[in-house]
Amino acid sequence: MAERKHGAAAPPTETTIRSREWEFRDLEKETFQRVLFVDVDLTETVNRGSVFEECTFRGVRFNCSVHEDAAFLNCTFTRCALFDAAFTRCKLTGSMFSDCTYGALKVSGGDWSFAGLPGADLRGSRFSSVRLREADLTGARLESAEVRDCDLSGAWLHSSDLTGCDLRGSDLAALDLDSARFRGAVIDPDQAMTVAAMFGFDVRPG
Repeated sequence: MAERKHGAAAPPTETTIRSREWEFRDLEKETFQRVLFVDVDLTETVNRGSVFEECTFRGVRFNCSVHEDAAFLNCTFTRCALFDAAFTRCKLTGSMFSDCTYGALKVSGGDWSFAGLPGADLRGSRFSSVRLREADLTGARLESAEVRDCDLSGAWLHSSDLTGCDLRGSDLAALDLDSARFRGAVIDPDQAMTVAAMFGFDVRPG
């Protein structure tokens, strides 16, 4: 299991929900605190404004689920499936993902600061206007993904694979040029100036 940044322990849970079938169930502004969800099926669930605080999701299926204005605060996701899941204006501050599967994950807006996604296979996923401050993306696979207009300040990108990734509009100050792979990554002219300076070029007007 991947560790949280600085070795912080996952919050303890107090109640457990096991193997309950929730297909097609809508969640409307519900609140869950320190709940352990085990093998729960949230496939195609529509979640509007619900709050999960310090919860653990183990083997939970989020496939094709839709989450809008929801919050998963300091939660832990272990061996979860998030194929084609969509998060819009959601807050996942401090949440940790370990051994999860993604595929076509869509994240629009919201705050994923301090989230842990080390080694995550995010190929083909889309992040747009997401706050990812100090997120742990160490070794993450982002080939052909979109990370557009995102705040990556302080993010951990060591050994990440950004081959062919569309990074236009995102903050690249945290990009580790010595270890990250970024051949064919798409950036805009302003970012090109930033990257040139990171390589040590003295950029001057003509």
